[in-house]
Amino acid sequence: MVSERVVFTPGISSTATEGRLYIITGQSLCVAYAADGGEPRVPVGPVPRSALYLGDLDGAPCFARLLADGEVAPEGTDPIALRQLFGALPDDDFGVAGRALGMTAWDRDHRFCGRCGAPTERSSAERVRTCSQCGFGAYPRLSPAIIALVERDGRALLARNARFPLPFFSTLAGFVEIGESLEAAVAREIHEEAGIAITDIQYFGSQPWPFTGSLMIGFTARWASGDIVAEPTEIADADWFPPDQLPRIPPKLSIARELIDDFVRRHGGDALT
Repeated sequence: MVSERVVFTPGISSTATEGRLYIITGQSLCVAYAADGGEPRVPVGPVPRSALYLGDLDGAPCFARLLADGEVAPEGTDPIALRQLFGALPDDDFGVAGRALGMTAWDRDHRFCGRCGAPTERSSAERVRTCSQCGFGAYPRLSPAIIALVERDGRALLARNARFPLPFFSTLAGFVEIGESLEAAVAREIHEEAGIAITDIQYFGSQPWPFTGSLMIGFTARWASGDIVAEPTEIADADWFPPDQLPRIPPKLSIARELIDDFVRRHGGDALT
């Protein structure tokens, strides 16, 4: 039996008075649990006046709300770091929760105009906060970032981030600079962080990354020349790894893991868990 596909339809405004409530505090989502423990779930209830309408998930209206500093989670819910809810929440709920995290941050950070300092107001027609005095509009923004898996003779370049507390080895990544193409950003970041030149840069896929307000754009590439020289403020360690001798790698939450899984599949390695 094939399950029906769950559809999320984005929206700007809604007259619904009750809906699914994606309540954000910090980087956490407030989730409810069944009486017997059970799996975490998104609560349903009356829509607070300050809530942002996100859209409909299979016809059910979805709203985001940001808790004020010091405000406790609503009764019957617990704040859980969104990263920890990957795999515990249904994928569709996790995706909407990512939207809620990004949208509430945008709504909070643009309550006042960046040009003249006057209060801004939400629009009921499009996703924008408009200044009540000068009319400047603040739209939600994404920061494009590239991430790439580089191969050399059947081995993948993986590195450990010097600033990340967990000892994962992952693919290299970085933000795109103004005036730069995605491919140029890939070549620059790999050279800056690992000291090598690359070729055959190919698009792999993309993933919204709400934790930093980014859109991660994945690529594969091949080594062209040079020896690894890790940039010490960014990279603690880097090396070439065959598919059957990988170090500790990221969990399945990220496109970095998708790139590594794809590398292992293409080289006949066993599926990673």
